Amino acid sequence: MKHSPSSRRSQEIAREKLAAILQTKVSDPALAGVVVTGCDVSVDRSFIRAFVACPAEDEEAVAEAFGRAKGHIRRLLGRALGWRVTPELDLRIDPSTEEAQRITEALKHVPPTMTEEKDEDGYPIEPADVDEGERA
Repeated sequence: MKHSPSSRRSQEIAREKLAAILQTKVSDPALAGVVVTGCDVSVDRSFIRAFVACPAEDEEAVAEAFGRAKGHIRRLLGRALGWRVTPELDLRIDPSTEEAQRITEALKHVPPTMTEEKDEDGYPIEPADVDEGERA
């Protein structure tokens, strides 16, 4: 989907307002450690899909807590945004944070062959013998 400057601004505003509401207005402890990573806002601003990051072991608790508090959060968000329509709210767990963590862990354990110098075909370059280098 192509994003215009105004739609990107709407998404950023929605993300900021939702994050502030989750931090200050919602008292559910399951939602205390949630980080809002992004929001997708429909063109008519009637629907917001919010992406949140949380520890993997808390995903179910966060989903349940959001289900319980969804109406309250939606009402607060509608007031905070001041848009003509109070948007429907859909919360999704953001998989990109887990993926980034997995990549970070993989990079900590780089195989020794990755640090070897390679030719343009990807084969390791054998160090030239000193005797051959002196003859040339």
